[in-house]
This record gives sequence, C-alpha cells and structure tokens, in this order.
Amino acid sequence: QVQVVESGGGLVQAGGSLRLSCAASGSIVSINTMGWYRQAPGAQRELVATITRDGSTNYAGSAKGRFTIARDNAKNTVYLQMDTLKAEDTAVYLCNVAGVVFTSGGSRRFGMEYWGKGSLVTVSS
Repeated sequence: QVQVVESGGGLVQAGGSLRLSCAASGSIVSINTMGWYRQAPGAQRELVATITRDGSTNYAGSAKGRFTIARDNAKNTVYLQMDTLKAEDTAVYLCNVAGVVFTSGGSRRFGMEYWGKGSLVTVSS
C-alpha cells in the first residue's frame, strides 16, 4: 500500500542545523497533508509542523522561526529544515502523511494516515 520512510537525522551541536526528508511510496495518486511530529524520551508525541497539498503550513510554537517545512508533490516528499537547534529539540522525529489516495487492484482507495518509523535527532549542548 503506502510506505513512509524518514532520513536525515543525526547528532548536531546546539545552534547547528539538520534537514530531514520523508518520502511516501506506493501507488499514490495524491496526499492531502504531510507533516512532522516528534517524541522525546518519556514525553508524548507532539506536532512540529504540517503542510497541505496547496502549501499551507502550520507550526508548533517551538518550531516557529527556526524550522521550515516544505514538500515536493511530484515526489511525495516532505522536508523539515531545522536551524538554531536546541538541546530540547532532541527527539525521534516521525513523518505523517494523511488523506492519501492510492490505487490498489485497479481501484482508487483512500487511506486516513500513515506513519514512518522515525529518525533520531540528538542535539548536544
């Protein structure tokens, strides 16, 4: 059906930058919303940023001014540019794709949402 795979995590010093990528694959016709969430150890999963197919964005307060979300509809890929990273940004970053139209068995089907397995971002202070 639909697979979601993140890449680009790693270790960075505070004040540095990282760029995450997430590619959705399968017989995808369209994706409504793509986004990033994160989960720190012992904490609940929280929204980082989302972007709709027409480019409308939504950011968590902690991400505004430091993170930028973008997507390439032709590649079913979403990116998260993270600048001025802080130690508190350390978390597993998970990609979410929602409102997916895909083909299966010759028919169009709709999937509510799919998640990637996550990419670890560690910011050292």
